[in-house]
Amino acid sequence: MANENEEKPAWLSDGPTLASETRAFSPDELVRCEECLRANPPTRSGCLYCAAPLPLTEAGTRLREPALRRLEDRERGFNLILLPHRRARLSEGSLVKMAELLRLRMEELLRVTEAGEPLPLARSATREEASLVEGRLRALGAETLTVDDKDLSLTDSAPKRLRTLELKSDELVAYPLGGDESSGIAWSDITLLVAGRLFARRVEVEERVGRGSENEIVEARELSADEAVLDIYAAGFEGNARIHAHSFDFSCLGEGKNLIAAQNFSTLVELLRERGVAALYDDSYQRLRRALSVAWPLEEHTGAAGLRRSRPGRFNTETVTTSDNERQFARYSRLRHYLMTRHPDLLA
Repeated sequence: MANENEEKPAWLSDGPTLASETRAFSPDELVRCEECLRANPPTRSGCLYCAAPLPLTEAGTRLREPALRRLEDRERGFNLILLPHRRARLSEGSLVKMAELLRLRMEELLRVTEAGEPLPLARSATREEASLVEGRLRALGAETLTVDDKDLSLTDSAPKRLRTLELKSDELVAYPLGGDESSGIAWSDITLLVAGRLFARRVEVEERVGRGSENEIVEARELSADEAVLDIYAAGFEGNARIHAHSFDFSCLGEGKNLIAAQNFSTLVELLRERGVAALYDDSYQRLRRALSVAWPLEEHTGAAGLRRSRPGRFNTETVTTSDNERQFARYSRLRHYLMTRHPDLLA
């Protein structure tokens, strides 16, 4: 076991925060906004005055720094996917510069670079910014692929949740939750199976409004849940179908059905793998979750749950914070399908 007091190499430490430097630019270096016609420093990607995207100039290519702001959960973005096996091992100096460029701690960057899989390093708001970051990373020895959120079809086609299956000799018949219309899928058409787990956490904090500046916490409650899920992709099938272990009818297993949902889920996965011999099976999500959180963090929401009466004339406030990984897993699942169909060599 490594000694916790052992001094880390200088390049692994976060290091001191460098003070930002200001400098003057010549009139030739300034970039004119095409919307408001005002001059901007060449280091900016968006207009300082109207926020419109600025054209990329020669000076901008050299001097511009990406903003890489945190995007909203449902906001369209462009994902920079690190291609690990297409580059030699990154030098210590390159890793330090990459962390600075991407505004990451070294430990966060290493989670991605050492995972050995195509994983997102950052998520940009514009294609121009993504191209800028991609060029800077390439100069440091890292090769990336930019994937538009639209190519992952997260909003266009949500996973079709299944309530049960019928396992025929020549095909798999899928029955969606909340409907009787079924879909038949030839076993040979199943292309990808992605296994994972969905986690949800809910924290409720009840506070008594105090007379001073701070409220008093009366009660705090935490609830959590998780379940196994499996995404099924097939040729000619738009998007993907999803099995949730806790709300699935495992009668399709016949005599192999068990009283325990976890065991039934494992049995079903094995049957699907045995019959869908052409399908790629991916169960690496659990291992890669922390690395995925660098660019694709969990969704978290905090809101007021109203007032709770404690006694006549006195009320307590309640705040609820929820977090889950459903969208993160959806991104990962769709990314694996995107790579398999458009860049299969990356998954070899």
